[in-house]
Amino acid sequence: MNQYLSIMVVGSGAREHVISKAYERSPQVNRIIVAPGNDFIGYRRQKEVVIDKECSLKDPNSILALAKKYKPNLVDVAQDDALAQGTVDLLEENGFPVFGPRKNAARIEWDKRWSREFMQRHGIPQPEFRYFEEENSAINYAEEIYRKDPSRLTYTKATGLCSGKGALKSTSLEQTLRNIKRMKTFPDRAGDIFLIEEGLVGEEFSYYAISDGKTYYIFKSAQDNKTVLNFDEGDQTGGMGAISPAMITLPFAGQIEQEMILRAIRGMASEGNYYKGILYLGGIIVDGNPMNIEYNARWGDPECQVVLPSVETDYVDIVLACLERRLNKIQVQQDNKTRVCVVGSSRGYPNDYSEVKGKRINGLEEAMETDGVAIFSAGVDVEDGKFYANGGRLFSVVAEGNDILEAKQRAYSAMARISIEGNNLHYRTDIGWRDVERFLKERL
Repeated sequence: MNQYLSIMVVGSGAREHVISKAYERSPQVNRIIVAPGNDFIGYRRQKEVVIDKECSLKDPNSILALAKKYKPNLVDVAQDDALAQGTVDLLEENGFPVFGPRKNAARIEWDKRWSREFMQRHGIPQPEFRYFEEENSAINYAEEIYRKDPSRLTYTKATGLCSGKGALKSTSLEQTLRNIKRMKTFPDRAGDIFLIEEGLVGEEFSYYAISDGKTYYIFKSAQDNKTVLNFDEGDQTGGMGAISPAMITLPFAGQIEQEMILRAIRGMASEGNYYKGILYLGGIIVDGNPMNIEYNARWGDPECQVVLPSVETDYVDIVLACLERRLNKIQVQQDNKTRVCVVGSSRGYPNDYSEVKGKRINGLEEAMETDGVAIFSAGVDVEDGKFYANGGRLFSVVAEGNDILEAKQRAYSAMARISIEGNNLHYRTDIGWRDVERFLKERL
């Protein structure tokens, strides 16, 4: 490709904001289209950034129409719904260079039953699971396991995509029965199929690899914070914050790579689904052994906010090497900084936050001016230079530092400058607490 490239990023949230920034840093790029994006993604950018909301992430033809309109040199399909709907396949069939797995490869995320069975076939460590197509069989199974252990930890999981909220935790039969009933409320659960899984107790982590189908490169590890309240309490969300790197993964790096990244990439290739794109591993350390919680077929959110900014190599060069199956021919460099992301959300999220929509957000510009801090938007409207809430998760405050203490201090110093009228801003105040404890112990 020649210089002065036009890049189209498919997605609407903070993750896509971060990805657009990675492309913006490349001297080869002069224009970025984010579809559908959100208003704040285009705010105060160094290069031309076009936000075009005339598409649906669940309608590949609408995304194809924008690609034909803007004629980008590269399309990065970054969002899970778009991947599950076969957007990569359609764009490639129409002659566009596309970064992201095709629908059959992205199945590792959008079909949880298939993903679990794939892991069984390739010896990837994972929890025990059963899948069900009707409610009564699931109820009978739940009654059976709780007769043996009345306080057993289980998860009832929707098979399809549910914006990160489809895993329901139970520690009693009553909770499990309620969660089985709740499966009917998920619109994207792959028909009537859902899973009941053994609950794993340990510390979670996230791993990201980029693959060209045969070779791969692993980025820094991360740790997500999925629940809405401090110390992992409350309802599941799309993610309330993250850190990178995650110290918990250091002793297990080789084992994680061999058992859960390498086996997945080779397994997909052996089944004819060469995996091209970002592979996410959500894992957990259980009694000193890494186990798989899930795979996703793209960057996670909010982990992308703390991992991708650490990449110093031109991101265009990395992606093109991936598309041309020469990933093993380039050197990928990452910095040595620690990053902390704190997500600001509407009060009431992940449940009813409708009263917050349209409320004024104050202090975002002041937070952006904090040294070592960046703001990435998920649901911020911009009108006449003012900012308004339009969503559940609204923005990510991301701070970098030489260590976890410095990064965390900067992140919360910036967050303290932000408010939503009517006291409607919610965020966790404990992001990174595990690694803060580890870091302080190491210094003693």
